[in-house]
Amino acid sequence: MTESRLLTLPNGAAVPVGDLPRLGLEAFRDAVIGARGRGRRVSALFGARSPLGLGLYVILADDDAGLLECAWTDLDHEEFPSMTPECPEVHLFEREIAEQWGVVPRGHPWLKPVRFHLSASPGRDAWGRPADVPLVPGVVDFFRVEGDEVHEVAVGPVHAGVIEPGHFRFQCHGEHVFHLEISLGYQHRGVERKLVGGPGKRTIHYMETLAGDTTIGHALSYCQVLEALGGRNATPRAWALRGVALELERLANHTGDLGALAGDVGFLPTASYCGRLRGDFLNMTAVLSGSRFGRGLVRPGGVAFDVDAALVADLRRRLDAAARDVAGAAKLLWAAPTVMARFEETGRLPSDVADLLGMVGPAARASGLRRDVRKTHPSGIFQLVHIPLSTVESGDVFARAYVRWLEIERSVEYVRTQLGELPRGPGHRDVATPKGGMLAVSLVEGWRGEICHVAMTDDLGHFSAYKVVDPSFHNWTGLAMALRDQQISDFPLCNKSFNLSYCGHDL
Repeated sequence: MTESRLLTLPNGAAVPVGDLPRLGLEAFRDAVIGARGRGRRVSALFGARSPLGLGLYVILADDDAGLLECAWTDLDHEEFPSMTPECPEVHLFEREIAEQWGVVPRGHPWLKPVRFHLSASPGRDAWGRPADVPLVPGVVDFFRVEGDEVHEVAVGPVHAGVIEPGHFRFQCHGEHVFHLEISLGYQHRGVERKLVGGPGKRTIHYMETLAGDTTIGHALSYCQVLEALGGRNATPRAWALRGVALELERLANHTGDLGALAGDVGFLPTASYCGRLRGDFLNMTAVLSGSRFGRGLVRPGGVAFDVDAALVADLRRRLDAAARDVAGAAKLLWAAPTVMARFEETGRLPSDVADLLGMVGPAARASGLRRDVRKTHPSGIFQLVHIPLSTVESGDVFARAYVRWLEIERSVEYVRTQLGELPRGPGHRDVATPKGGMLAVSLVEGWRGEICHVAMTDDLGHFSAYKVVDPSFHNWTGLAMALRDQQISDFPLCNKSFNLSYCGHDL
């Protein structure tokens, strides 16, 4: 498969849908299967219906060149040869396609539902049941390990505390974990279907609640899509303020994760400090927008709230105080031998496995993969201001914790600098109506990793299809692999070291 057969475009750009190369199924499969060998990875693989019928679309990321590659193939038939055996990173994408469109990826090694909803293709169902009968969440066949004294441990879907449902099925011999299978989709909301026909008044609110702890990340990716479709970027001042909000979201969540990891191993000093400090970073976002999660701040064309000199001074004072306290809490964590004994060599995910699975974000960087959209596919302020890439090689709980700490340090410095150098001018400009017959792709490095939004418009400029890939969609299988050959008592710690989103996956 030659690269010339694919359409290339930068992050945050739009192209006419008619310009996308329509490949034969074999050529399309070659493009996807051969992507890794060409230094590409799959950002999105999805089905969408157009006037020409049902199509299968792929977005490949070329991290070295900072470009995206796109193509599509006709999928208006009952099955296609699975690409998963040769390209494991598409395994969940293919299961999703089967569920959404009733098209079976023939030869998929473990084909089963992802979100348990009705097929969008009337009369077609990939699971051999009447197409108008919804699946029951969690009622599926689980992989089983047979043998003397091998037993199953089922965790969830109902968990303690305020947490969304997810089911974890362990195959164990004593405390030793042979295999973990994760089943999600208990609260599938059907957001992507609701986005079709937009954008409308509700669209931005859907985006801000796709994954509530990633309000800024998803809202920013959507706004970049809309700006690309309208052919007009946000203002330089808006770029800077959006970047500040995105990094404050990263700071709040990374700090909270360090505290939660400390709590999981009973190290109360860092757990107590970071629990409070997460709130301090959330309060900085509230100073910007009136919402601790940043709802209402990022809007198409820019930001809905601006800052003055007094507000900037207040934010910098708050930032300096929180950064000082986080540094103290982190130093306590790294200096405690009891903590390091639990973190090091626990839940190790080798680099080659993380690469095969197409992992993104801190979990990928903790396995040595150099994947960070801010660096490889920069948009907005990150085209002008670069944040150093944070990687660790060991791929264990320690690495996933320490990458967070490195990113905390660098995000603090970035926010401090940006607040002192905000461009003059307006923080918002009107965005043109989306053009008809276009495709736009937007990547944003959320705090969990790469967020991918893909929109296609009909002749009137309305969304004919909208695809969202939350970083958790790429990474849940990484958690399952990290538990192999571990003690089952290590699961809470490993789970927290990934800290993936249920609702971001279930949409």
